[in-house]
Amino acid sequence: MIQKGTTPEELNRRKQAVLPAWISTNYERPIELVDGEGFRVRDSEGNEYLDLFGGIVTTISGHNVPEIVEAVQRQAGRIMHSSTLYLIESQVRLAEKLVELSPIRGDQKVFFVGSGSEANEAALLFATHYRRSSEIIALRGSYHGGSFGTMGITGQASWRATPRSALDVSYAMNPHPSYSPLLEGMSPERRAEACAKDLRNLIETSTAGHIAAFIAEPIQGVGGFIEHPEGYLRRVKEVLDEQGILFISDEVQTAFGRTGSAFWGVENHGVEPDMITMAKGLGNGLAIGAVMGRSEVVDSISPKLHISTFGGNHISSAGALANLEFILKNDLQKNADEVGGYLKGRLEALKEKYEAVGEVRGRGLMLAIELVGPDGSPDPAAAMRFMEACRERGVLVGKGGLRSNAIRISPPLTLTREAAGEAADVFEDALAALGAEVRR
Repeated sequence: MIQKGTTPEELNRRKQAVLPAWISTNYERPIELVDGEGFRVRDSEGNEYLDLFGGIVTTISGHNVPEIVEAVQRQAGRIMHSSTLYLIESQVRLAEKLVELSPIRGDQKVFFVGSGSEANEAALLFATHYRRSSEIIALRGSYHGGSFGTMGITGQASWRATPRSALDVSYAMNPHPSYSPLLEGMSPERRAEACAKDLRNLIETSTAGHIAAFIAEPIQGVGGFIEHPEGYLRRVKEVLDEQGILFISDEVQTAFGRTGSAFWGVENHGVEPDMITMAKGLGNGLAIGAVMGRSEVVDSISPKLHISTFGGNHISSAGALANLEFILKNDLQKNADEVGGYLKGRLEALKEKYEAVGEVRGRGLMLAIELVGPDGSPDPAAAMRFMEACRERGVLVGKGGLRSNAIRISPPLTLTREAAGEAADVFEDALAALGAEVRR
């Protein structure tokens, strides 16, 4: 007989008995979130929190949004599943809306899947088949998913469970000093130029010379919300265009207005990709992902007859469509820009005050605080203590970065200025509780 755990400790004990040991949870004493509204959530013990991580950069419109809930309930009351062997109106409407919003010019197609990992897998399939090449270039510090193929192109050892890859992968120099120490002391402009030149050299020296695609996140998510310097992707695109190499923009975390200054993260860099992958914010928690790209690339695979059992199913596409309409109707991109700008200013003030804050980065409501030790080196232990201190004070955040010392802040885009100020106060209190030294 299955018994309901009455405490988080009991539920965690049961989890450890039946789920893989490598499925981690935050906090020394894991919590179960059972209820939420907007940007606030509650755990099974009745504690309320400001949700500033959004289910790993996913709950973009907020919790318990009536329009999205009603769309899912309405669809569930009719039919929940049929597969792509049958027409699905909400799937077609969602694809039409995405193409309408796309920064890619010309004819496009959208292929729906169940997650961001699957979206990147599909994009790699399309690119390698179209280009008749198995060679891929990714960035150091990148994260593209937890499937076998996407682990094989991820540029962080801690997120690669196997050294094997189904593809021939080369890793380009990342234009951020955290992942390319040789760049320390360079200006952002110089780093952008140097790394674009390194890409050309990488192609000439470390590949067979016929590359299928270059894949990059406009802001590296699991890498610690690292943003590329201005001009980098534009210079990269010039190199790619010289040889017909496809550019895949991994927008699993940056899409749908999260960066504030643009609807798609790649638009901040003024370049046009050949394909965009998306998930997370697309469904606001529903299991859905997609690849959107130039028709000739997406349509290139064979056999020509192909199906998807779960991709863009009735429930997920109906909910995602309602979610996308909610984002646009309420101009959440503008709110992300305004509230994110205010919050980043508060975080930068903390950097000026506390030595433990080594860097503040990101844009919109995709922000990070890098915590460092007295000598300026990454301090993952401080990041863990900071997270615990924030949770005790009613704020949930995430972490990332090569050395797990970056605090990741990615709340629902409905976050208000008042709530952002409340969170910033908690961050300062948490730093003080850690005994962080005040700059002299």
